[in-house]
Amino acid sequence: MPLRDSIAKSLGQKDILLMTHIVLGYPSFADNRKVVDQMVDNSVDLIEMQIPFSEPVADGPVIIKANQEALSAGVKVRQCLEFAEEMCKRHSIPFLFMTYYNILYKYGVADFLAKSRGIGIKGLIIPDLPPEEGQEYLQLAKNNDISPVQIFAPTSTEERMQTLSSHADGFIYCVARRGVTGTATSFDDDFYHYIDRCKANTDLPLAVGFGIRDKNDVKALTGKAEIAVIGSETIRLVDAEGPEAVGPFIAGLRP
Repeated sequence: MPLRDSIAKSLGQKDILLMTHIVLGYPSFADNRKVVDQMVDNSVDLIEMQIPFSEPVADGPVIIKANQEALSAGVKVRQCLEFAEEMCKRHSIPFLFMTYYNILYKYGVADFLAKSRGIGIKGLIIPDLPPEEGQEYLQLAKNNDISPVQIFAPTSTEERMQTLSSHADGFIYCVARRGVTGTATSFDDDFYHYIDRCKANTDLPLAVGFGIRDKNDVKALTGKAEIAVIGSETIRLVDAEGPEAVGPFIAGLRP
């Protein structure tokens, strides 16, 4: 089922969806497996799996550290693809890859997209690839029925949002504020005005991430966006309390 259809089906049953984030190979693939199982068991709707990269420019300290430690431990793209295939077979929710363009370039863009389709990946988030420089990627994504998620930011103009939306599928990832991942977001009038601008410039569902940390944040997004994205917070939790803490945390996020 295409990603947009999966999201629409889930929204028929829930007021807001949850998308979570893991860094593949951090702290280990065994821990990733435990975390994903707990996320799915506690009704997460989508999971983005980050393939580690040495210069994750959109990410904050928590995810940068996870990327660096995964790479230091010797995590390879091949292992990430194998783990993703296992998860796609094991669970019925949509899985996406999040990574940076150099990973696709070195692997071979056509081969990476074909492999992702074969695994069962439903979407890709590539923060450092603007559509003007990604025509090959966009066409191959379309050919392989994989949604190329595009990213809105508070600094995006209406014209830019419309351009990005015209190249997107699945959903639009709305960066909640300026900066990188991991810092708390303020849900003030400026934020809601930004979300209104996002809605006015796309017909795709909105996923809001960067600084979404708890039940109150998810509640603040309910009725404003279709998907709340929780990234750094689950990684912090695994670091502090271990993978077993993820299930109760996710269970407590719903308004």
